[in-house]
Amino acid sequence: MKLTTFLAPGASEPQAGEVRGDQVRAFADGSTVLDRLASGDRSPATGASHPIAEVALQAPVPRPRAIFGIGLNYLAHAQEQGKEPPERPIVFTKLPSSAVGPSGPIVCPAVVKRLDYEGELGVVMGPGGQVAGYAVCNDVSARDLQRSEPQWTRAKGFDTACPYGPWITTADEVPSPENLRLQTWVNGEPRQDARTSDLIFSIPALVAFISEAITLEPGDLILTGTPSGVGMAMDPRRFLSEGDVVRVEIETLGAIEHAVA
Repeated sequence: MKLTTFLAPGASEPQAGEVRGDQVRAFADGSTVLDRLASGDRSPATGASHPIAEVALQAPVPRPRAIFGIGLNYLAHAQEQGKEPPERPIVFTKLPSSAVGPSGPIVCPAVVKRLDYEGELGVVMGPGGQVAGYAVCNDVSARDLQRSEPQWTRAKGFDTACPYGPWITTADEVPSPENLRLQTWVNGEPRQDARTSDLIFSIPALVAFISEAITLEPGDLILTGTPSGVGMAMDPRRFLSEGDVVRVEIETLGAIEHAVA
């Protein structure tokens, strides 16, 4: 099942539903994506149906309770940074207000001069600390703040710094999450192309590591790390500018595409 939050044509409030092919069908009982994640209910949506091209897709869970990022979790990315692979996962947080829908936009704070993309596989939690599904994410990063400040809260957690979606694909439809192709483009130019098999710490290892100290709840989002090809590591470095369009695609999960404002 593909769980989505969307704004139907002419509607003033978003609603939740299910993506089936080129259609979006609303949940007739008014349940949200978070309700479905928490309950484990996978019964088909029976409400009104709309062509997906005619709705505005929102962040599947509009403001996740918690968003966890993982640093240096692809071997090739660690190598392009000139760093040894970490012995334990590097965990940081992004604020709930950083979550934005698959079309963005990314709004760059005036203080940021070095804005970068990080295409990532997102893990969405369900009840009991279990993985409920997966989404496509962009861990947008302010490299100048990241390098000048010991904590990454401002660098990684500013408003709109976490576009994700286009929906949540439930775990039963993704039998091999650690062997998916992930690609990122900027203005149509290929930047990242890797498989999640290059992850240093597996998805179960990340969930277990975070769970040692923090109770994971339904709707919580874990960004599993980015592969090589970020702008910071290019020679010369290539950061995002106003009007640039970033596209991140993961096989079987779909794609998100958003502009920098």
